[in-house]
Amino acid sequence: MKHIENALRYDRAKPGGLSHFDPAHRCGFLDKVDAEEKLLADISEMAALQDMLSAQKRYGLLLILQGMDSAGKDGVIKHVMSGVNAQAVSVHSFRQPSVEEASHDYLWRCARVLPERGRIGIFNRSHYEDVLITRVHQNLLGDDQDVAKKMGKAFWEDRYRDINHFEEYLLRNRIIPIKCFLHLSNDEQRKRLLSRLDDPKKQWKFSLGDLSQRPFWDDYVVAYEEMLNATSTKSIPWYVIPADHKWVARLAIADIVVHVLRSLDLAYPPLADEIRAAIDQQRAALKAS
Repeated sequence: MKHIENALRYDRAKPGGLSHFDPAHRCGFLDKVDAEEKLLADISEMAALQDMLSAQKRYGLLLILQGMDSAGKDGVIKHVMSGVNAQAVSVHSFRQPSVEEASHDYLWRCARVLPERGRIGIFNRSHYEDVLITRVHQNLLGDDQDVAKKMGKAFWEDRYRDINHFEEYLLRNRIIPIKCFLHLSNDEQRKRLLSRLDDPKKQWKFSLGDLSQRPFWDDYVVAYEEMLNATSTKSIPWYVIPADHKWVARLAIADIVVHVLRSLDLAYPPLADEIRAAIDQQRAALKAS
């Protein structure tokens, strides 16, 4: 499949929601070996484009990763970003809010660590946690719990509207959001959690919270579908990433990031005349020495 990016866009106008997306889809490749050449090529191109992004400082990139536990978000960051300059990338993970974060509006903790222009920011979970886990466990809303009960569906619609406006604001200010939902099947999550329990090299990753959310799987699917329907827009779409095969998720996200970077028409900034003259002078001096 040549156009991975187009195939994975979430179309909220299309009935059926996530049922249109197969978590085990291979994006037209037979296996990991078959996809390796494209992945390596995309990682190499991403590094070159990031260098121009950093030099030009006209745009910033915000990669948002959401997904169920064990969906492979950490692995995507490790492998897809393996070729870029680490000094120009920042990664932030968002779990349960701290006391300070909870005392602010729910977008504050994400807004304060947005990437500046010229950099790539990665959110491992994000502001979307506040319409996902809090939707499933409304007791986590704190002081807003009573308001949510009173307002019902309108409470969440307000939050979706806030998020859409927030992301449009980012886009107008040349911070480009790329939103990827790692779509993992229930059975594959079960296998990965069992692997954490059985493999001594993976047991350190395990926490009791990994299993506590399993009984709420169906509730999370509903929360994700409602969120995708409300916040996947023409200008800032969600991409539904097949995550049952880790190599597919990495391949797909690399393809999407490269596609977005290409669309920015990046270039190295032109040199001012006085800088160019100084370079010519220094070059001549070095050759003569």
